[in-house]
Amino acid sequence: QVQLVESGGGSVQAGGSLRLSCAASGITFGINVMGWYRQTPGKQRELVATISSGSSTNYAPSVKGRFTISRNNARNTAYLQMNSLKAEDTAVYYCNAQTVFSEHWGQGTQVTVSS
Repeated sequence: QVQLVESGGGSVQAGGSLRLSCAASGITFGINVMGWYRQTPGKQRELVATISSGSSTNYAPSVKGRFTISRNNARNTAYLQMNSLKAEDTAVYYCNAQTVFSEHWGQGTQVTVSS
């Protein structure tokens, strides 16, 4: 059974930092892309950042320069270092993993930034 388990969410003041982790298990084939998405009530889920198995990264313009995505391929784990957090970063953050045959989502972790 495929599982993506996120951790590291919480509450922080504006300007602060948080680090999210996502551990994938039960995936038989190699994970091509891992990513982080976020969603606020009434809005569509949006891309935050993705990283390929070769460590190519892609960021949403709103987080570029503040967030850094990384991964450990051997451990099927991805990380999102979030610095200089803003109130508008408040959302539920979801981990995503894509193989050649499938796509998987974590359960989400809440990030709340107070101004």
